Amino acid sequence: MAFGFDQLQTFIHIAELGSFTAAADKTGVTQPAVSLQIKLLEQRLGVRLIERVGRRAQPTAAGLEFLDHARRIMRELADAEEAMAPHRNGESGRVRIGSGATASIHLLPLAISRARKKMPGLEITVRIGNTDDILRDLETNALDVAVVTLPAPGRSFEVEAFYDDELMVVAPRGSAIPHGGPDAAFVNTKPLLLYDGGNTRRTIDEWMGQAGLVARPVMEFGSVEAIKELVAAGLGWSILPGLALKRDRAGFLETAPVSPPLVRKLGMVVRRDKHLSRGLREMMKSLREAGS
Repeated sequence: MAFGFDQLQTFIHIAELGSFTAAADKTGVTQPAVSLQIKLLEQRLGVRLIERVGRRAQPTAAGLEFLDHARRIMRELADAEEAMAPHRNGESGRVRIGSGATASIHLLPLAISRARKKMPGLEITVRIGNTDDILRDLETNALDVAVVTLPAPGRSFEVEAFYDDELMVVAPRGSAIPHGGPDAAFVNTKPLLLYDGGNTRRTIDEWMGQAGLVARPVMEFGSVEAIKELVAAGLGWSILPGLALKRDRAGFLETAPVSPPLVRKLGMVVRRDKHLSRGLREMMKSLREAGS
């Protein structure tokens, strides 16, 4: 009995997520179905692939070796599907983009619009998530290109910085902001609403650390848009990407650069061995244009 690609993908999810339940959620099937897929795969190969250590599921020694083969098979399958895209239903290609929420709202729409004008039949999908998840999906070829805040570590990645996004202090309308921009000491006296995690937050923490300070936000959120609404309501100050402030709720916010200036870099990331189809090339070119 041959194994199927669904079994391979399920095995990869368990190995990466460490949980049958998380793998079931990721694939949209029940946990018993996931367990059955692994059982059938192990029976086919004649080895134990997954073992439970406490509450965590992890690959055995055989499973770790098989994981490299499974990932390579899934990459080849994705490449084969992409190669067939121009021949399917008259489509002219597909691009799968992974991005953070801010870029997906304020940068991708313009880039996608430009790419679609050049290739009206181009199929474009966008997956929003945190940088670590996006880069992991890029590594397994579940995505074609990632648009993330740099750095983007990984020896198999080709990284191109294409947009400098200055971080800005954001305050309720009418707030007094020092001339020349507030420094870390001033900002740290305010009730801070900061983004929870990611490279942008690390950039802010490093900026504070250079002044010998530690940011202690009163609230943390996973949404820049939510932070903007709360600042506008007078509940605190924040430091947010300038990209997210081009349309600042019709003047409900005060914004200014911080001192010294703080800039995050957005980059396009692709696998070094990725076949750059015409659609992917057009999408990357449109991202460069949107970021210029």
